[in-house]
Amino acid sequence: MRPEVPGDGCGEGRKTAAVRMRPEVPGDGCGEGRRTAAVRMRPEEASDSCGEGRRGVGGRRHGWPGPAPALSVAQTLCRAPAPAMERLTVSPQAAEAVDDYLEYRRIVGEDDEGKLLTPEEYEAYKKKTLPMRLKNRLYVSWRSPTGMDCKLVGPETLCFCSHRYKQHKTDFQVIPKDRPICVPCRVNRCLCNSYNYVPLNGTQPIRCRCKHFAEQHSAAPGFSCNVCSKCSGFHSSFTCGCGQPAYAHDTVVETKEERLAQGKPVGQDVPYAAMGGLTGFSSLAEGYMRLDDSGIGAPSLECLESPETAMDHPFIKAFQRPSCSQSRSTDDSAGTSSQISCLKRPGEDDMAFFERRYQERLKMEKADKQKGKASLPPTTKHP
Repeated sequence: MRPEVPGDGCGEGRKTAAVRMRPEVPGDGCGEGRRTAAVRMRPEEASDSCGEGRRGVGGRRHGWPGPAPALSVAQTLCRAPAPAMERLTVSPQAAEAVDDYLEYRRIVGEDDEGKLLTPEEYEAYKKKTLPMRLKNRLYVSWRSPTGMDCKLVGPETLCFCSHRYKQHKTDFQVIPKDRPICVPCRVNRCLCNSYNYVPLNGTQPIRCRCKHFAEQHSAAPGFSCNVCSKCSGFHSSFTCGCGQPAYAHDTVVETKEERLAQGKPVGQDVPYAAMGGLTGFSSLAEGYMRLDDSGIGAPSLECLESPETAMDHPFIKAFQRPSCSQSRSTDDSAGTSSQISCLKRPGEDDMAFFERRYQERLKMEKADKQKGKASLPPTTKHP
């Protein structure tokens, strides 16, 4: 039998039988060397009160008379096994099958009720649904009083009834003439008569003025609280990024023609189910952060070179050339230098451009401060 092994993390030495010890391993992150032992154990002896298997004299397993002493964080990290790397590899045929399933799921959505359609049923479904979907698509947005679409609803966006937009009725053979258009929930026993978006405070749900969440209110019209009796309906004072309160926004359901009449983007016709107001990648951003409403790509050159207005996005103002009115207000040398400074130089990336503009602004502020000190009258000290 080997002598006791000091410092085993359990507060005292430990006797081990038939143990092959390795030399100390320096620099293991615990402040001292570490000994590793190759011990043969039965499965039932794989763990003890100290977090690992242990045998005493004669192979008997012994434990502590009282509760096990607490281990330090360093000892716990040293004893924790490293997670095994798991790699998933699929063949090209399997990858193609996954792509086909994703395409199927985007087109069919929740219409198959959890049971995959046969190839014949799938083709018949597309022939019946796709022309209707391309013609009568509904655009859903959460709009502020200023007319900005602060949130464009997609298939996974949650409703007040806690169900997603794709779980509502989104395909119509004939668009209803009544306004607003109702998009009822298709989930069994749900009281939701039409889709109603509820914002989130980051990742957290917002509260009503009665201090209860939206999920604690009824999905029936009126949105009365199920917890308290003093609440007359869900009313949140949460402020949107546009500066308007949540109760001043409206969930708008409109057709393609109605959006075009307002000058709002409609994107491209797609065969997917419950696309709502999504027209591109920029549709996922909030309204005040959305530069390209259409989601097609970067603004055109005509948009960037157009005269600057008060309604321009700050990002466009940063890359926009000085207008004629700005250049006339300064002398020729200053106007020429500022115009050249506002342009990106050949081969200059965005970070270098912004750093150069920042350093130029610091120099201008320093020069203005020195001019201000020079214009002050000299002070005289009186005895």
